[in-house]
Amino acid sequence: MAVKKTYPQTQRFLLGLQLAGDTIVAYVGLSLAFWIRFQTQFRMVGVESQGMQYVTYLPLLIVGALFFVGSFAYLNLYNARHLLRPFQCLAIVLRAIVFWMFVFLGVSLALKFEPKISRLFVVIACVTTMVSMVVWRMAFNLWLAKSKLRDRITERILLIGWGTDAAKLVSSIQSDPRHAYKVSGYLAIKPQTTAPDLECPYLGTLEQVEEIIKGHLIDIVLVADFRLGTEKLVQLATLSERLYVEFKIVPTFFRIFISNLRLQSVAGVPVLGIEELHVTAHINAIFKRALDVVGAVVGLLLSIPLIALLAILIKRESRGPIFYRQRRTGRHGHDFNIYKLRSMRLDAETAGAQWAVEDDPRRTRIGTFMRETNLDEIPQFWNVLKGDMSLVGPRPERPELIAKFEREIPHYNPRHEVRPGITGWAQVNGLRGNTSLEDRIRYDLYYIENWSMFLDVRILFLTFFKRHNAY
Repeated sequence: MAVKKTYPQTQRFLLGLQLAGDTIVAYVGLSLAFWIRFQTQFRMVGVESQGMQYVTYLPLLIVGALFFVGSFAYLNLYNARHLLRPFQCLAIVLRAIVFWMFVFLGVSLALKFEPKISRLFVVIACVTTMVSMVVWRMAFNLWLAKSKLRDRITERILLIGWGTDAAKLVSSIQSDPRHAYKVSGYLAIKPQTTAPDLECPYLGTLEQVEEIIKGHLIDIVLVADFRLGTEKLVQLATLSERLYVEFKIVPTFFRIFISNLRLQSVAGVPVLGIEELHVTAHINAIFKRALDVVGAVVGLLLSIPLIALLAILIKRESRGPIFYRQRRTGRHGHDFNIYKLRSMRLDAETAGAQWAVEDDPRRTRIGTFMRETNLDEIPQFWNVLKGDMSLVGPRPERPELIAKFEREIPHYNPRHEVRPGITGWAQVNGLRGNTSLEDRIRYDLYYIENWSMFLDVRILFLTFFKRHNAY
């Protein structure tokens, strides 16, 4: 039997450590919530809070901590695949805390716990436990990243064949020193020496695959070349099963929304296809729209004094309208009018539609400041409130530019599966203005495919700090 690169006992140890740490931290968070609710000025709220003792509440704190850990387990947090994926773990933790709040309140009301559960305590507990859990999880991940144990849970990949998909995979893994995977090398159908422009060793030909799997302690065999044919694929799958190695295939025919591929059965025949995206699922769409409406209302109310000040400065420097209206393309290809504070001269587009460039001479002085700080986008809160846009999503383009892009750039139109956003994953990664459109689309599609409320909140936070290429 082949020796495995990853060590199940190490994975079990780390998952057990996380489980124990989560239980302790959840209990500490609940205890802190008890102190805030019943030992500070919050004790004056509600009759049931008078004279509450810690020892009286102790059984409920223990049950609450166990409920927390149960929520994490229910949402599959204690999975070895998540050990080296800190952001996915934090997203699960945040979802589990919200889930815990409703379940714990419901169960406590149904079972009539004694003493009664204070609803204010539950709300405070969500905050204290969330903060405690984020700090603990970040500390754990920092420790694991520097620990020798990390190498024992990093999975080694053997690529079968070479091509565009294989190159993207290797580039992505090599760009992140803390990645959960490591590419040991690749096998080619025909003998060759090296992979172009990438540090991916050529390990040999397909005939040597068993020897290479054993010698390099491979965990995953990944087929990236469909020219092998059905017979060779079956042989590789059988060999992987015999050597206790995972067998995977890059779905070459599906270039977008890969994570939503599902194997289904139609009349007894297995069919591979793309299912509904998480971001377009009904319940998720409701939550995302609720965040948009709340954010747009708050944004508009808070920005009224700022808009008034900027309007005065715009008028003082340049005659013409304060607001700039432009036709853009939104969800499902429907056009709408986008609103911005005018940041350029009136004759800025006499030569036609064009992107802004660094040190663009068409900008006004106040316009330069507004574009660098994203303040010119403030009126788009109105677009969000109307439903034309979202707070977060791919930036909308002009119809005349899209007519060109959709013919020249592969997979351009799938970005219109969702509402365009005031900010987006591509923008906070510096892909705006006169930058690579292919890279921008790749980031937009990543956002659509991997959407979560946590990712939206993360992008909104990064928008205030990531201003690269904002001109």
